Amino acid sequence: MPSSILWAVDIFGRVYTLSTVGQYWELCKDAQLEFKRVSAVKQCCWGIACDHQVYTNVFSGDVPIRYQEETYENQRWNPVGGFCEKLLPSDRWQWSDVSGLKHQQLDSFTLPSPHWEWESDWYVDENIGGEPTEKGGWTYAIDFPSTYTKDKRWNSCVRRRRWIRYRRYKSRDVWAKIVSQDDPDKLPDPFNDISIGGWEITDEPLGRLSVWAVSLQGRVWYRENVCHHNPEGSMWSSITTPGEVVQISCGPYDLLWATLWEGQAIVREGIDRNNPQGISWSIVESPSSENGIMHVSVGVDVVWCVTKDRKVWFRRGVNSHNPCGTSWIEMIGEMMMVTVGLNNQVWGIGCDDSAIYFRQGVTPSELSGKTWKAIVSVRESDRSQTGSSTSLLSAGCFFTDDIQNQTNAIIHGHADTSSDTELPSVPVNLANTPSTAETQENVAVDPLDSGQGEVTVASTSNENANLEMHKPTNPNPSAELQWTNIDLKEAQKHPVLSVSSFAETSSLSSLGMFSVGAEEQYGADDHPLWAWVSGGGCLVDLHSPLKWFTVPSGLSSSVQSLSLSITPAQTAAWRKQIFQQLSERTKRELENFRHYEQAIEQSVWVKTGTLQWWRNWKPHKWMDVRVALEQFTGSDGIRDSILFIYYMYYEEKKYIHVFLNEVTIIVEVLNEAKHSFALYTPERTRQRWPIRLAATTEQEMHDWLSLLNMSCCESRRIQGPPSHHAIWSVTCKGDIFVSEPSPELEDGPQMMPCDQMFWRQVGGHLRLVECNNRGIVWGIGYDHTAWVYTGGYGGGFIQGLASSADNIYTQSDVKCVYIYENQRWNPVTGYSSRGLPTDRYMWSDASGLQECTKLNTKPPSPQWTWVSDWYIDFNTSGGTDREGWQYAADFPASYHGHKTMKDFVRRRCWARKCKIVTNGPWLEVPPVTLWDISIIPSSDADGEEAVALWAISDKGDVLCRLGVTQQNPAGTSWLHVGTDQPFISISVGAFYQVWAIARDGSAFYRGSVSPKKPAGDCWYHIPSPQKQKLKQVSVGRTSVFVLDKNGNLWYRQGITPSYPQGSTWDHVSNNIRKMSVGPLDQVWVIADKVQGSHSLSCGTVCHRSGVQPMEPKGLSWDYGIGVSAGGITLPKSCVSTYPWECGNRKVPSCLAGQLSKAGIYLQEIDLCSSALGSFYKLI
Repeated sequence: MPSSILWAVDIFGRVYTLSTVGQYWELCKDAQLEFKRVSAVKQCCWGIACDHQVYTNVFSGDVPIRYQEETYENQRWNPVGGFCEKLLPSDRWQWSDVSGLKHQQLDSFTLPSPHWEWESDWYVDENIGGEPTEKGGWTYAIDFPSTYTKDKRWNSCVRRRRWIRYRRYKSRDVWAKIVSQDDPDKLPDPFNDISIGGWEITDEPLGRLSVWAVSLQGRVWYRENVCHHNPEGSMWSSITTPGEVVQISCGPYDLLWATLWEGQAIVREGIDRNNPQGISWSIVESPSSENGIMHVSVGVDVVWCVTKDRKVWFRRGVNSHNPCGTSWIEMIGEMMMVTVGLNNQVWGIGCDDSAIYFRQGVTPSELSGKTWKAIVSVRESDRSQTGSSTSLLSAGCFFTDDIQNQTNAIIHGHADTSSDTELPSVPVNLANTPSTAETQENVAVDPLDSGQGEVTVASTSNENANLEMHKPTNPNPSAELQWTNIDLKEAQKHPVLSVSSFAETSSLSSLGMFSVGAEEQYGADDHPLWAWVSGGGCLVDLHSPLKWFTVPSGLSSSVQSLSLSITPAQTAAWRKQIFQQLSERTKRELENFRHYEQAIEQSVWVKTGTLQWWRNWKPHKWMDVRVALEQFTGSDGIRDSILFIYYMYYEEKKYIHVFLNEVTIIVEVLNEAKHSFALYTPERTRQRWPIRLAATTEQEMHDWLSLLNMSCCESRRIQGPPSHHAIWSVTCKGDIFVSEPSPELEDGPQMMPCDQMFWRQVGGHLRLVECNNRGIVWGIGYDHTAWVYTGGYGGGFIQGLASSADNIYTQSDVKCVYIYENQRWNPVTGYSSRGLPTDRYMWSDASGLQECTKLNTKPPSPQWTWVSDWYIDFNTSGGTDREGWQYAADFPASYHGHKTMKDFVRRRCWARKCKIVTNGPWLEVPPVTLWDISIIPSSDADGEEAVALWAISDKGDVLCRLGVTQQNPAGTSWLHVGTDQPFISISVGAFYQVWAIARDGSAFYRGSVSPKKPAGDCWYHIPSPQKQKLKQVSVGRTSVFVLDKNGNLWYRQGITPSYPQGSTWDHVSNNIRKMSVGPLDQVWVIADKVQGSHSLSCGTVCHRSGVQPMEPKGLSWDYGIGVSAGGITLPKSCVSTYPWECGNRKVPSCLAGQLSKAGIYLQEIDLCSSALGSFYKLI
């Protein structure tokens, strides 16, 4: 059946959705917003947040929401100058609407709210009635107003042309705040309730919605002009009511009901396509004189309500001709609220357990339904815990009796504690059942559900053990349990029966019996407590089964209940015990066969194929080669591989070979023309000349990459997810790599050289990555989206055994490709696209050395696809004029946004967005988009203490993340830290030292930051080095390094615990692009102009050697992976210039961990786009 969505809000204000084809509640984006109520339809959802403001969430679709703005330019013919802008006093405005009555200049149009964006600038519509006009788009007539034609005649005295501009609604799949444009004196009060519907009103324009709201003062408001092209509407209109309203409900057609403070209901009459607000109100009395109506919900032709005593009522006889209905029928069950769906299906929230119930048996012939059934779907975040418990229970019963005994002990232990919780008695009514009181204590009953067979019989010992956990403590063993299987009040009550012969069915008996107090014993927040539910956008197919009523783990009821009692400590103990027993059994079984010879060959050809190789002699070019991967297993059981590359040299067959245990990295190369990748070894790293291979198709390249990466990991015995001490890095292409550090990495005189570090790829795409030694890893994409690491490995092109089966999610990223339009001033024609012979291309990259036109510029690689057209970038550094131009005296020079007498050239930047979709172990952290991020280096001694995480938004705001722990690496919420200006870089070091760089290049230190005061108290301005503007800062344990915009690295002298701001700046090195400082003050940088074997290398990873307490600046540089600047260059259409550059920011902090044996820290590599250093500068 087609998928639709049920919306719900829990007691914490978090919004969840449940698909009709799904089984799990999914947390809605913008989780930081807390909501009171929501109201949903198929295409959108409106809600009221806890600040009483209205938000809308418009679902994304294939067709964008666009609105066309238009205005008309009018001219009259003048005998002297022809057509001109001078009109007669009686004429219309020079710029007007189509009628000429409204003055509409081009600059008078503004976006209605921040949720819109302009697609392009104003342009002339050169069509009239579908036919093209002459150049200029003018249409002619005798006078205003008249019939216009595209042909100019002798009596054409006036003319006009239409200017159009499109705006696009951009806030889709996010909560967008409704910004009121009304008169401040007429603004509505804060809202308390909201309801949407009315999209099925007879002959109504397609896409129009009716949005009704209730303010805190009891006034009803109607949102004008809500439709597909205007999802926010335009303004609020007040609707007069006969009393103060507390709640309102709008159906898909013309039904609208509301409740008054006095407990009555009012019904809106006269609603139709010409008057969607209706005409008048009719009053409907409450079904109970003692208890008024508290909540009402309407559907197509049904009305349900809840009175103040929590009773549920159904309204008979409701239809379009009689919206008030005829009479009330009381239904069994107590609810806090109810909601009606698209085809009159009903949901409610139980009064006692705050669970969501679905009304079963609702059909066109029986609109009241038959029975309530609880929805037991769990939240998406609870899946891993449930799955872990399930697997452990199964494994415990299978592997050993000890674990089974341990399980039974746990069961009985929890049974003792849970048995003290008294469960509410429930009426029972089953016909023709013998009365037996002996087995009543074994029955667990759902407090709300009714119907046949909803109590489980304990027939086995295992079931008895389980049911002991849930049986109520009853001083009278013969106490009677009452029940009813008929859901109408008028039904007769049957004699009280025993439960000995109840049929065993699938019920909620195992999950629905926990009171709030008992539930806390099994883990806080295991069962969500709901506060609101909306089914206005949910269409339930009566002929398709739902998955909402079965526990997702597929366990029996006894095991389901048992899984709730498993604690993390028990889980860890079981895992350890199972692993030890498996290891012992493996050793025992293999010991008897160690003297046997291997029955397989020592080597096997794994893969052969034809690729292209970038040959290493001049002239350098691609040549066809034969490639073979030979894999063999040594006597010690270690598997190793050799890659052979066969080529022809002057008609002589030759080959080169590479041992994969010597390969340090295999990386995909950024190339728009080839599907290529590169292999590095320590020797080739020092030569700045890796082995480059290219495949004919993307799939073939990914097959080779996956196989080679897996073979390299097997040779080095590396498998599974990265450790907490791993060093993370990102290439300029966005690929993510990790390196497992060895003890030799910081071991004094035997330090491992940078060029021998092995890097393996992790799926995903990021611009920046940051981590610490507790396994907390965050990343930022090119579109500034924040991502958190889930603990998996693999993803992307890495499939099969080299990738984890879970914790892999879809990830997308968007970035811009930039080209420049260049012009030179001519004394005759002014600025034109004709330049001097020595000038750059008139369409070029930023350097001007390569021609880049709109037609020949392609995405960075075949994995990227265009998602927008070319548009002018007005945010270019240096500023622009109104048309996007920047001016200078000549090419190249310093550009500025205004024209002067000495400016003979100009340029403007054009941008186009492209998108990549991949997958990896990353989850999005909405809703704030980030520019920079930093995580405090922490040791294992920190335990469960929250981790300090600071960030800078893409707008320059400083943020502090709260609630970041090893168990919850995503944290809970953002805390804004006030600043006087936008910031661009931030770093938090040991002892909560927070330093930041502002957009104007100045440095700041945040004072008094501590675990108890995570945001500190104030900023201290730190003077920059003389005549230098800073762009990046990195803080270690006792050292602070900064980098200025000219590539100079500076060290802060005089930092002490009593004076953490330091005293002076000391110059360390130049030609530095990015840098990072570790928890023991080790310094890593990406440097330019490093001498290689072929030529100067750009973007080389370097490690500062000789860093000691008495020599904090170090002595020299140890060079790692770099690139040769000769012969290989990046496509000029790409954003980044070097493969190991990390966007515009520092190389992120990959904080290494603490060695348990030596008790020392590994160095930090803040190498977001670094650590591998600069690869190839590609063609």
